[in-house]
Amino acid sequence: MGCRTSKVLPELPKDGDPVKKVDPQKTDVYKNFIRVDGSDKKTVSPCPQGQSAAANSPTAGKGQLEPFEPRRSKVAKYRAKFDPRVTAKYEIKALIGRGSFSRVVRVEHKGTRQPYAIKMIETRWREGREVCESELRVLRRVRHTNIIQLMEVFETAERVYLVMQLATGGELFDRVIARGSFTERDATRVLRMVLDGVRYLHMLGITHRDLKPENLLYYHPGADSKIMITDFGLASTRRKGDECLMKTTCGTPEYIAPEILVRKPYTNAVDMWALGVISYILLSGTMPFEDDNRMRLYRQILKGKYSFSGEPWPSVSNLAKDFIDRVLTVDPSERLTASQALKHPWIVSMAASSSMKNLHRCISQNMLKRALSRSQSTKSAQSTRSSRSSKSGRARRVREKELRELNRRYQQQYNG
Repeated sequence: MGCRTSKVLPELPKDGDPVKKVDPQKTDVYKNFIRVDGSDKKTVSPCPQGQSAAANSPTAGKGQLEPFEPRRSKVAKYRAKFDPRVTAKYEIKALIGRGSFSRVVRVEHKGTRQPYAIKMIETRWREGREVCESELRVLRRVRHTNIIQLMEVFETAERVYLVMQLATGGELFDRVIARGSFTERDATRVLRMVLDGVRYLHMLGITHRDLKPENLLYYHPGADSKIMITDFGLASTRRKGDECLMKTTCGTPEYIAPEILVRKPYTNAVDMWALGVISYILLSGTMPFEDDNRMRLYRQILKGKYSFSGEPWPSVSNLAKDFIDRVLTVDPSERLTASQALKHPWIVSMAASSSMKNLHRCISQNMLKRALSRSQSTKSAQSTRSSRSSKSGRARRVREKELRELNRRYQQQYNG
């Protein structure tokens, strides 16, 4: 999306939003949708759980991509809106998601019978054009086995149709919970694929800026499926000779790097911080930084305050903890790059390990406990919620006064 001056920080769905289980054989949901509010303020709308060509989230709300039953009436309704060039080549199968400026359908190529997802973006409005330009800026440049692929584009005066790969294997953590065993070796296999994709992006001058488990999808339901990085709505692209520093305050709060919170110019090292958070969750089922109060959450992040206490950390290797420590480093200049992370002893040695402790039970229990806790928090919040909720649905934003307060409290620390 480039580095603009907007100071809007998209957040996760409100604590406790129920996790909807979706049968990976029945639902395909594409999430790569950015809602734009105001002249230059961007927020990410988390999307429902399920399969997608880009990413999912356990919740759905207004302005988000929402799963739909493949009813004939809805399919026919949106089939009529498609350009004849598209319908001549692809058979529209089902409406699988929608956003304020987009509709997503599952299609089948008439010649090869290969399934794809097509995202139809309304570009008659400025916001829709910005959404489209943001995605195309990245997707037209990338071609990597662990990154979702743009197949082709159809353009008209009022709409753009993006034909994408269709990932049907579900989200990373859904797969972790579903399987009966998960070891450090399994974790490093996942991280190697993600790191290889991130290294590729960084070599092209692309910073994802919203890496999180919901944006890591399995390509197919099989055990040998690859992981794919998805959702480039907040990505920043830089070409040779461009200024490498970024300034836009964006991301998902629990995964956001400290240098973004204090509104300092930052580099692609913010992606590595997010991968550190993902690694921590992958090995424990818990978040390294979490608090219902956003200011307390941000203070934790700015201090790099996390611990390896509780289950299953006593059973996790020191090499794994060292890897996390080296990417969850507050100073971005000390943080491992993607290339360095791929050479870390934990990533290298665990790939050849054959016997590791099964962490599955602890990880699953911790994830379920967290889901229950968030559900209870939401029920409590709903009882006191007023009618001031806006059209942004469940997407939450960071307020300017919060960022000013963070700067006031930590300016001396960072300038020193």
